[in-house]
Amino acid sequence: MSKLENLASIVKFEGNTETLVWKHPIEDFNYGSQLIVHESQEAIFFRDGQALDLFGPGRYTLETHQLPLMEKAYQLPTDSEVTFHSEVYYINLATVMGVKWGTDSKVRMFDPASGLHVEIGACGEFNIRVVNSRKLLTKLVGTAGVLSQSEIVGTDGKSYFRAMIMTQVKSYLAQAIKESGINILEVDERLIELSTALRDKLNVYLEEYGLTIPEFFVSRVITPDDDPNYKKLKEQYAAQYLLVREEQIKQKEAEAAAERKAVEARTAAQLKMIGAQGEAEALRIKKKGEADAYKMQAEAEAMEMKMKGFTYQQETARKVGMEAMQNGITGGGSGNGAGAIGDLAGLGVGLGAMGGVINLTKDAMMPMMDTASTMGQNVGNAITGTWDCSCGNKGIVGNFCNMCGQKRPQTTPQDTWDCSCGNKGIVGNFCNMCGKKRGE
Repeated sequence: MSKLENLASIVKFEGNTETLVWKHPIEDFNYGSQLIVHESQEAIFFRDGQALDLFGPGRYTLETHQLPLMEKAYQLPTDSEVTFHSEVYYINLATVMGVKWGTDSKVRMFDPASGLHVEIGACGEFNIRVVNSRKLLTKLVGTAGVLSQSEIVGTDGKSYFRAMIMTQVKSYLAQAIKESGINILEVDERLIELSTALRDKLNVYLEEYGLTIPEFFVSRVITPDDDPNYKKLKEQYAAQYLLVREEQIKQKEAEAAAERKAVEARTAAQLKMIGAQGEAEALRIKKKGEADAYKMQAEAEAMEMKMKGFTYQQETARKVGMEAMQNGITGGGSGNGAGAIGDLAGLGVGLGAMGGVINLTKDAMMPMMDTASTMGQNVGNAITGTWDCSCGNKGIVGNFCNMCGQKRPQTTPQDTWDCSCGNKGIVGNFCNMCGKKRGE
């Protein structure tokens, strides 16, 4: 069997997920060998402690164009039977899940609100994975053949990072609570915020070794329930909470009272507005009803006048004439036709209007017209020298009535008067042309 048959022709790693770094046992490879890298793996070639070529998932033929750094270091020939010495490390890039952690002692912290010191502890889990294979190999693995999960975060004395992680957690737990403004009595409500703050602090240190913690969980903060300072702290916060709550209740009550008054004021204003609107609507309906009634009455009167053949002016003149006639007959005049005519003229009814009224109300005006005729006859008698006595004796010649002895009335020219309408020598109390009363 030739020497070449003892060389590795296929390079691969079929390890478990607990192994983070594995060194291939064969260190001599022939040019043209096959390199197999599985998913979630990386392979790195080392020489003399120096990381050279790095390969991700896939199948590779070890040739010069695949090993540029290796070729530079070895100056490899193209002869496929030439061997080269190198160390091959496989790195598991899968995330290691559910690594448990917990503080091995209490963490002393100061509460600035109360001025008290209390001691707390914490525990939980985290996930970790490799993000830089070169850093992990050069700074942590060195010449070791294998690096397992337990060696990174295990519980035994060989753990590389557990002590560091616990130290950082204890150092930054109190600081993270303070910087985030977390009340230790309400810390359970803000565990996610506290977890994020601690994860960021830890990753600053792990980055130097090519590692990261993608998720860090604080599942519990252990409080010293038996500590007198912690009990006093709880009492202070309880009293403060009660005072704040009482003030909040008073504020809510004041706001509710103010809102109630505002609602009552708005309600009263709305009721007044509704009442005013109702009164205005009632008044409008009333006035509309009165207007409609007046309109109906006017239309009825107009229809009645139309049926009788009257015009509005004629009807008005008739009503005035009737009232004037009524006043002249019963209104306390001189008791004769002259008084009635005078009162009629005193109402401001002209002779033309009187004629219209007489034509419309002939029967009602007939007695008045008879009285006026008698007056005209008496006036004529006075002019001719005879006179009529009130006892009924007519055509008397002389100064005394030969029936009753009544003295003749004086009808001298001094009893006549001139009217402003132009009528002159008027005998009586009213103008026989315009009806104006004597002396006006």
